[in-house]
Amino acid sequence: MCLAVPGQVMTIEDDPMRTAIVSFSGVTKSVSLAMVPEAEVGDYVIVHVGFAISRLDEEAARRTLQTYADLAASGSSDAIGGES
Repeated sequence: MCLAVPGQVMTIEDDPMRTAIVSFSGVTKSVSLAMVPEAEVGDYVIVHVGFAISRLDEEAARRTLQTYADLAASGSSDAIGGES
C-alpha cells in the first residue's frame, strides 16, 4: 500500500530539485518540489516517497490530517497500513 501525506512547505532552497522543508504536523522533512514547481512557502502539498506530487488547499489538508489523527486515535490497524 502506498501513502501520500499532506504537509506544509516551510522553506524552499533554490537548487535543481527545489528542495523544501515540509512540516507534517510539526515533524519536518526534506522534500523535492521538482514535480510541483508552482508550490510556494505556506502551501500544502501531497508528499509521496520524498517528492511533492501535487498542491492541496489548506481546508482539504486539514481534513485529511484530522482523518489520519482520528484513525490513529481509534487504534485502527488501517491507520498504519495493517493487514487486511
